[in-house]
Amino acid sequence: MLSFKVVTGSISKNKFTSRLSTSVACVLLLVTTGCSQDETKSAQSIEAVNVNNTVAASNNISTLRIGYVGSSEPTGPLGWAKKKGILDRELQKAGFKNITFARFPNGPDLNEALVAGQLDVGSLGDTPAIVLRARGQETRLLRITQFNTTAWLVAKKNGARSLAELKGQKIATQKGSYMHRYLLGLLAEAKIAKDVKVVHLMTTEAKAALERGDVAAYATSSDMGPFLKSQGFPVIDSSANHKGLSGTSLVVATESFLAKQPDFPQKFNAILTEAAKDLKANSEEYYQYHAQITKYPIDIIKVSLPLKQISEEPLPAEGVKLLEGTKNFLVSQGLAKSNFQLTDWAIKEK
Repeated sequence: MLSFKVVTGSISKNKFTSRLSTSVACVLLLVTTGCSQDETKSAQSIEAVNVNNTVAASNNISTLRIGYVGSSEPTGPLGWAKKKGILDRELQKAGFKNITFARFPNGPDLNEALVAGQLDVGSLGDTPAIVLRARGQETRLLRITQFNTTAWLVAKKNGARSLAELKGQKIATQKGSYMHRYLLGLLAEAKIAKDVKVVHLMTTEAKAALERGDVAAYATSSDMGPFLKSQGFPVIDSSANHKGLSGTSLVVATESFLAKQPDFPQKFNAILTEAAKDLKANSEEYYQYHAQITKYPIDIIKVSLPLKQISEEPLPAEGVKLLEGTKNFLVSQGLAKSNFQLTDWAIKEK
């Protein structure tokens, strides 16, 4: 039987930052943000994942180390493949005896583990994945797992009801995420980027901050947006109203790992394709699983995740187009260090 190990939980800020220098952590976490070192440390201390020496040392030909952003278990095709035994069955055929999962609160933290050689594969949003590649880090794009993921701009109660009313106020988001990129694009479209202050705030703290009035609005994820709306928080905007501002979810792998496992992309993509088709064929069962994992009501999950967003192929044309637009925006704003061709980044199917 294939052995699974889920690495979760929290560690102290000092222990986490001791594994990587503060300067490296700041660059990777905040290359798209421009926020302070204190904000970097705050982000790291929230649900920081203990990717420890045991995990790092397990990098051998029979062990696969996967990092993902999200809840106690991965969702989407990756999570479904794990739950339904597809991952176990097919990876065993491919020669992997062990697989470890490390959960991260956001993409920039996952990036740190990729750079440190603690992961082989990462499942994360488009913005942190692009930013890392643009810095010259040797990753390859294996797959777009989801596209047209909606981001939402939610206001505090009894507060602003339009973008214009947010002038001179503070808007928060989880910096380095696809929601952050959406917010920047939205403010640029509305020509009020210089009239608001954008601050970093983890999703786990958003509801409380809005209730206290600490921030005027929060740019949040596909599932939390509808949830906050159901709790009486007014929605000002969503990325569905703007061409090119919705997100994509990606799977990347390090080039060093792929050098040892050249057939891995084809095998892993076959697993995720099978899982994507299966979850669509068993949509009610999948929605129950997703709701259980994320702790959101199932009706919220159904609103936030239309299954047409789940890709059954590695690089769907609509997803690639959206990803290209995201990359170009990040480069044009100086948020991605350099430009690159998606065709050079993506693994070509054999």
